[in-house]
Amino acid sequence: MIATKGYAAQSATEPLSPFNFERRELRPHDIQIEIMYCGVCHSDLHTARGEWGATIYPCVPGHEIVGRITNVGNHVTKFKVGELAGVGCLVDSCRECTNCMQGLEQFCLNGATFTYNSPDKVDNINTYGGYSNQIVTDESFVLHISDRLPLEGVAPLLCAGITTYSPLRYWKVGNGHKVAVLGLGGLGHMAVKFAASFGAEVTMLSTSPSKEADARRLGAHHFALTKDPEQVKKLSNYFDFIIDTVSAPHDYNMYLHMLRTNGVMICVGAPPAPAQIPAFNLIGNRRSIGGSLIGGLPETQEMLDYCAEHGITSDVEVIKMDYINEAYERMLKGDVRYRFVIDMATL
Repeated sequence: MIATKGYAAQSATEPLSPFNFERRELRPHDIQIEIMYCGVCHSDLHTARGEWGATIYPCVPGHEIVGRITNVGNHVTKFKVGELAGVGCLVDSCRECTNCMQGLEQFCLNGATFTYNSPDKVDNINTYGGYSNQIVTDESFVLHISDRLPLEGVAPLLCAGITTYSPLRYWKVGNGHKVAVLGLGGLGHMAVKFAASFGAEVTMLSTSPSKEADARRLGAHHFALTKDPEQVKKLSNYFDFIIDTVSAPHDYNMYLHMLRTNGVMICVGAPPAPAQIPAFNLIGNRRSIGGSLIGGLPETQEMLDYCAEHGITSDVEVIKMDYINEAYERMLKGDVRYRFVIDMATL
């Protein structure tokens, strides 16, 4: 076994603290990565605090991982020692179902294995994530990382990036489309960057006027304050797509009325309460509401390559490992622009 150090939540009510554990010895197709940076996702906080249920403790969060390969199994063909590599939200799937065969491992019909808090398919041991100095993962779930971009800005692409890139590509958003992004946070700021890069006209929808300058800096062409009834009224039947990144309770119906006929509201945030949507708000103009979950391995690699080619990274605040509990509290207040990233050299 491989001695590893990290930070873990020991229960739903305890702060994260230092934790020593063991990674498995390399299987034939495994890759060992020395973690250099790990992004901090809202999912980490929710899981560490048991807010989504079924958390197995101790829990080592982290699924926005970039680092350098230090060892490879004897059957590895896709990677070499010394190369940069990344690990996102998935570390395994059945690889045989119709979704896996289409590169949609996140929708594995037999259950994907997530980077943390998920049973390994071989030994059934709970997975531990990227708040640690190293990780061992099958090469099929490791991604090539370009050295053309700052690694701290690349790390959040493994979740926040692919979560917004994937639906924009699936719905073929591009030139001629009017797109709104609801919420300017870790997901929202990436949605603005991608939608603008793809050629869409982008409007930021926000309850906070202080977000306007940043929204425009990130690529938004317009800004609308959703607390202003007049601004909301002007946007009736305006957008082809709305990317909803908000995970707090909010009224979906106000935004559905901003969609044109055949418009789509795409949900990538996960509010705690069910949406209350009268059927007539969808039937009237053949509007629809859909959702999207991260992306499969081929599309995640496509996204990373696109970002390297176009110079796209996340806006980040780099923190030390022992600052993680303060970072969680600041996340709850929305006090980060726009993603915390842990420098693992500080572990």
